[in-house]
Amino acid sequence: MSQACDITIIGGGILGLATAMALTERYPRARLSILDKEPKIAAHQTGHNSGVIHSGIYYKPGSLKAKLCVEGARLMKAFCTEHGIHWEPCGKLIVATDDNEIGRLQNIYERGQANGLSGLKILEAEEVRGLEPHCQAVRAIVVPETGIVDYIQVAGKMGELLEKRGVEIMTGAGVTAIRRPSGQGLVLETPRGAVATRFLVNCAGLYSDEVARLMGIQPEVRIIPFRGEYYMLRPDRRSLVRNLIYPVPDPEFPFLGVHFTRTVHGDVEAGPNAVLAFAREGYTLGPTRCIAPRARRPSCAPCRSWCRTSARPTSRAAARACAPRPWRPRARSWTTSRSASPRAPSTWSMRLRPRPRPRSPSAATSPASPGTPSAKRSRRGGGWPWPRASAASGTSS
Repeated sequence: MSQACDITIIGGGILGLATAMALTERYPRARLSILDKEPKIAAHQTGHNSGVIHSGIYYKPGSLKAKLCVEGARLMKAFCTEHGIHWEPCGKLIVATDDNEIGRLQNIYERGQANGLSGLKILEAEEVRGLEPHCQAVRAIVVPETGIVDYIQVAGKMGELLEKRGVEIMTGAGVTAIRRPSGQGLVLETPRGAVATRFLVNCAGLYSDEVARLMGIQPEVRIIPFRGEYYMLRPDRRSLVRNLIYPVPDPEFPFLGVHFTRTVHGDVEAGPNAVLAFAREGYTLGPTRCIAPRARRPSCAPCRSWCRTSARPTSRAAARACAPRPWRPRARSWTTSRSASPRAPSTWSMRLRPRPRPRSPSAATSPASPGTPSAKRSRRGGGWPWPRASAASGTSS
């Protein structure tokens, strides 16, 4: 057994690091360790966000979300100022683009006042253009307490302070099993050895439900990963956005909507959307291992989309092994030719030559109509019942 701890935290993101900071302040003599499966801390949600210090204007007054967000923003700014981490109190605009959104905008303003935010102000269209010349809105709220910061830098400083306090941060130590030996405490199995601990704190982020299952707990909820995708404004067009511009949230969707965000590094992001990721670490598009059970991998377009939009790229051999065998195009040639039709001089047509398939004599002499069972089987079973495209006329033969 490699070591023994009083408290072990699973997860080296900003939540696990901040939890460790609070525990070392409250229990300075306790032996703490942090386990993270990645080679460095802050590799996932902490390092994949737009870097906004949210003010807490949106949340219901009196709720935990409102209290924690307002207090957390104040503590984050104080931490950055104390340790020399660059942050900016840039503020943001929440804009209504038509009269139908004015009622919801007023509701957000009243929530912000009830949550104790200072400096809130409602702006008319001319005042909005004074702050953001390229923004067209009928009315807006200016929120001065919103800021921006690089949370990777924040996490790095927290990790540095924790190591000075004697906390061991073990990277590359994903927990694979949790045992309860006779007596008190737990034993956590990791690639870097076993860790014995008296208390365990689960800060595993998108894997927190899996860590709970390792403890024998069956969570009542299930994590469904979504990916937010952003555009980046070109450097010569960043002047279009001075700070942060947010729309009035649509109550039909559980997101803040597509917005413009300036970062502390000078970039301007436009987004996000919300894409079902099909993978907990699905940050990009690309071939990956199919996460569907093998019995549920039909040779159809939905399965190909399922396999290809999950995100962790693998080798070509692994990607080919993932794909169902009937789906891979074999012995088929694709040719293109310029159309000779005078009405469509720039169109292209495609001719598909499938591999010959054995057919019964009746099928060869009398092709099945679209409604016959044999035609239905050919459409389902990977055959090619489509008509051949003619390169000369653009018609089907």
